[in-house]
Amino acid sequence: MCGIVAYVGLRPAAPLVFHALGLLEYRGYDSAGIAVLTPDGEIETEKTVGGVVALTSLLVRADLQTSGTAIGHTRWATHGAVTEVNAHPLSDCHGAVSIAHNGVIANADVLRRELAARGHRLVGEVDSEVIAHLVEEFVEEGSSIAVALTSATARLEGSWAIVAMDARTGTVAATAQGSPLIVSTTPEGTFVASDITAISDRVDAYQVLRSSDVVEIGRGGATWWDGGARSAGPSSSPVRWRATAEHGGRFDDHMGNEIDEQPAVAARVLDAFAGGIADGSLWRSLGLAGFDRIHRVVVLGCGTSLHAGIAIGRVFSDLGHLPVTALVASEASSFVPEPHTLVIAISQSGETADILRALDALSFPDRTLLALTNNPYSSLAREADAVIDCLAGVEIGVAATKTFVAQVMTGVAVALSGLCGSARVDRVDARAALEALTETPLRLDAALRGWSDSIPLLTEEFADASGFLFLGRGSGVVYAAEGALKLKELTYRWAEHQPAGELKHGPLALVENGTPVLAVDVGDRRLDINIAEVLARGGRVVRIAGVGPDPVGDLRPAPPWGPLEAVVPLQLFARSLAIRLDRNVDKPRNLAKSVTVD
Repeated sequence: MCGIVAYVGLRPAAPLVFHALGLLEYRGYDSAGIAVLTPDGEIETEKTVGGVVALTSLLVRADLQTSGTAIGHTRWATHGAVTEVNAHPLSDCHGAVSIAHNGVIANADVLRRELAARGHRLVGEVDSEVIAHLVEEFVEEGSSIAVALTSATARLEGSWAIVAMDARTGTVAATAQGSPLIVSTTPEGTFVASDITAISDRVDAYQVLRSSDVVEIGRGGATWWDGGARSAGPSSSPVRWRATAEHGGRFDDHMGNEIDEQPAVAARVLDAFAGGIADGSLWRSLGLAGFDRIHRVVVLGCGTSLHAGIAIGRVFSDLGHLPVTALVASEASSFVPEPHTLVIAISQSGETADILRALDALSFPDRTLLALTNNPYSSLAREADAVIDCLAGVEIGVAATKTFVAQVMTGVAVALSGLCGSARVDRVDARAALEALTETPLRLDAALRGWSDSIPLLTEEFADASGFLFLGRGSGVVYAAEGALKLKELTYRWAEHQPAGELKHGPLALVENGTPVLAVDVGDRRLDINIAEVLARGGRVVRIAGVGPDPVGDLRPAPPWGPLEAVVPLQLFARSLAIRLDRNVDKPRNLAKSVTVD
């Protein structure tokens, strides 16, 4: 879960790589580094366990202003402590080869012992270091950097996206297997990155490396090989949006502004898809088999994306009476497949390793795979029978907010379209659901305004609370789960969610005088009994109902996917409490945005 950037071209490379790493830092921020080729044919490297902003010394060196070759990396640690030694880029014994790597090398320990026995000096703890030394061996035998990288990866087991820089020739090579990497050639030079976000402000199109691709980049551009033979490379994809490192909005953090964007995101989804719901044309536009052939649904995801899938799944079950299974991607190996199954794989990045590995277990006859992602050119999208873009736009904050809303809205639109087009839903129910979906932007906006005064008061009241309990019933349970997840991610305080009916089966033991209990109310009167049980033990209950803290006159039956506007106060509270506790709400500890390792 890291970020890679490389540049070879006519412009000073260090500032370009530095800027791109800043845009990519949301993917990993334990440490960062830049390696620049000097005019004397040496590699100068700067690394830090601070943020990318701390990488400044190479930017101001006069002798590097003419260097047009550099690689950079921002790291989320999987192997080895967070130290400058373990930070990338990593070097070989003589400083002639520098590499940056995303992924996991499963046989690194074996390779490390072999390399040490051959006299190599490995100084760090990370699995990636073996790559630099393997490449070194093949380079010293006379191989080009591309051939050396190809030979080195033949010795590797695991997953990787790798860029390697050769000080002798000033060229860079890149390859990938099971981890994303893209290349874009422009008039000013060639860029390599692990995410289009890093370079979208400088390129118009890009190519995604396939597992058989190796690309070598020099001042003259990029040369591609596919399986050892020269090729034109994979087809290009257009850049659909431009990333920026600047904050846009009323807050100094990305997360606050992304919460604010949710009504606009919901409206964008409706503009794109609502017209194809009632007549089933949205489903037909996906090019999938007829909806009548679907007998069951599996929603596949991790974390917030899984929560979105659970909400979407209720449309299929409640309105279409289809059996729905919510599958945690990391546990998919135990899944028992059945024919006529629609699998909806949900990942905001489309590169989530757990999702991609789970597809192996979900590869069975008569399966239909729909990818719901914010990146329609991702690895997940390429594996799916059809892909639908959730249209959230760039989300920089690590804790998902607007992508959750976009996923639910998009998935619900697809589900309703399939049901309507196949006449598997009552017309009155379908009309009511479509009306509720259409109201969502207004309700999200009303929730932003309605809770604005209460959140600071709740923050002060609960600033010293050590743990939180989130409750819900019916369609509200998954929103309680999402609220608990956001609080854990941002505040580092313990939070647990439960179906409210489970309180008396154990969790009620957690409640004592002052325990904060946030209850998502969808109009199920049984919740009042559960709240009474909490109050009798001295718990402090906050009822999340409607678009404000006063539910009188506003509480209405929730649509099948539940009260989407309930996420607004839950997100706002988690963010506010985290800021009160002096946490970085955009970059929570130990977490990264795009989870590209198992």
